[in-house]
Amino acid sequence: QVQVVESGGGLVQAGGSLRLSCVATGRTFSSYAMGWFRQAPGKEREFVAAISWSGGVTTYADSVKGRFTISRDNAKNTVYLQMNSLKPEDTAVYYCAARRNAGVGRNQYEYDYWGQGTQVTVSS
Repeated sequence: QVQVVESGGGLVQAGGSLRLSCVATGRTFSSYAMGWFRQAPGKEREFVAAISWSGGVTTYADSVKGRFTISRDNAKNTVYLQMNSLKPEDTAVYYCAARRNAGVGRNQYEYDYWGQGTQVTVSS
């Protein structure tokens, strides 16, 4: 069993930065691929970024490519999402998820464990 807890959300002006953190409990954290998803009001949850178990492979949604960076520290059981050049359309609840598979996945149904989410609000 893996528990996932996100932190780091908040209110920021357009053009600003935030770093989200996600701590996952469990001795096998390093064998899980991790992903970030987001859900804006009235919209479906969408993929943001994912990282393989080793950190060697990453993938991003086109809407965040070049602005967001996903990384992980397996010694700390933590995955990060560095968000730069934030836009109002990035406003959403951001969710961290763990996948019982080493490879990256872009589909939310491939993920087995989810956090409660953290709110990110970008003002114009």
